[in-house]
Amino acid sequence: MARHRKPLIAGNWKMNLGLAESEALAKQIKSSLPETPHCDIALFAPFTALGAVRAVVSSTPIWLGAQNVFWEKSGPFTGEISALQLKDAGCQAVLIGHSERRVIFGEKSADLRKKIGAVLDVGLFPVLCVGETLQEHQAQKAREVITSQIQEAIAEFTRQKLKSLTIAYEPVWAIGTGKTATPGQAQGMHDFIRNRLAALFDNEFSLQTRIIYGGSVKTDNIDALMAEPDIDGVLVGGESLKADSFIRIINFARRAIHV
Repeated sequence: MARHRKPLIAGNWKMNLGLAESEALAKQIKSSLPETPHCDIALFAPFTALGAVRAVVSSTPIWLGAQNVFWEKSGPFTGEISALQLKDAGCQAVLIGHSERRVIFGEKSADLRKKIGAVLDVGLFPVLCVGETLQEHQAQKAREVITSQIQEAIAEFTRQKLKSLTIAYEPVWAIGTGKTATPGQAQGMHDFIRNRLAALFDNEFSLQTRIIYGGSVKTDNIDALMAEPDIDGVLVGGESLKADSFIRIINFARRAIHV
């Protein structure tokens, strides 16, 4: 049975770029897009730049994304931002549980579960990030860690509720280090995640869920990554801050149809 998961190429700008820089980068990406992109495209801009980027991409296929969210709708939560506020700002997607949020800010799976629920409740698309640290990778605990991360974050939801979910596998040891999992290593983990989703829900849910790869994605490895049958796109960090590189990644060599 042929799969029909449309690839997603997402740029995570992290804590970079001012308003003018964000607007200029979004304009460069917009102007260089193919007329009919063969993938979905998302830009996860800093909160301060959401309005500027929205003005550029609002009439294009590009999704506007936020890098974080809080689970309450409103209230005395100084410094936080709600899913409703993100939707009002024009966002379509939200990153949840990026490794930097887990490692630096101590976010736990219980927090992420509430964030996913808040995002789904207002009709935004959650991108749940999972992945193992170098220590966990070397101890051969990657599959155990990722199983726990997925189960604790989404097991309480119905498959219907999660139909817009994307999972991003990011080996923490390959983020910002210049290292990357080989295409075969990434494919093996994506296949494992897909099997975990089938065990949690069913095969249909597993086959329809996009699983993308993040971890030092570059112009020289994008074609090999996207040639793998279970890699449905990429979450790009540093290379998404350079328009030429990000456009090259968007224009990855189309993979063969896998059956």
